Amino acid sequence: MPILQRLKSERDIFFTALMFFTRIPVPRNIGHGQNMLQKSSRYFPWIGLLVGGINALAFYLFQFFFPLQLSLLFTMIVSILTTGAFHEDGFADVCDAFGGGWTKEKILTIMKDSRLGTYGVIGLIAILSSKFILLETLASHQSLTVFLLIIVAAHSSSRLAAVTLLQQYSYVTDTDQSKSKPVADRKLNTLELCIAFAGGLLPFCFLPPVYLLPLVLVIIARLYLGNYFYKWIGGQTGDCAGATQQVCEIAFYTGIIVLWKFI
Repeated sequence: MPILQRLKSERDIFFTALMFFTRIPVPRNIGHGQNMLQKSSRYFPWIGLLVGGINALAFYLFQFFFPLQLSLLFTMIVSILTTGAFHEDGFADVCDAFGGGWTKEKILTIMKDSRLGTYGVIGLIAILSSKFILLETLASHQSLTVFLLIIVAAHSSSRLAAVTLLQQYSYVTDTDQSKSKPVADRKLNTLELCIAFAGGLLPFCFLPPVYLLPLVLVIIARLYLGNYFYKWIGGQTGDCAGATQQVCEIAFYTGIIVLWKFI
């Protein structure tokens, strides 16, 4: 494939990922067929870079006009608006499904239900509250530059964790109507994995090397979730990937705070 054609193809795949994972407008001529969606997960961490960058910029601007807590609250709202609560929705569905289902069939049935149940509401309150408290703690103890880089790194690395979940486990939802099936049902090749890892780890090039250590907690969280999903449903779904992103983002923030105990 000629280099220009190849670059155009990669651009279109990136825009497809942007269209799928966010509410950011893309050119109208970008396709969204199953083939394009299947390839788009390689850019999941790169979308994390973009979303994290938008959040970092939002906080940087908000902190000139508002106190810390309001700046963080508005930044979290920006994040939700940017992604359309895509990953939060997956996390809530997972809470409902695994909280209320005791068989694989029941779990998958609940997960496909668009209605939000008690477990989902409690889960959303818990994870959004945790995120706010962790970010407030980090912002109070870090320089502004480092804090902004932490936000970007958390978004990219947590999405990389979700990619590894999709890569390791088979897609198990039996509905052909699932909007995430084309992404969750395809394994990446070596080059595509390298692209994903490059995007997920790029922010760490600008952080002190010690900030790689919190990734240990991210890995632990990712491994636990993968084993948990496999135990109950024999694999993963798109909602499981969304939940993994949310939990691993929290794990990264938590890992930094734990790191403070030893440095």
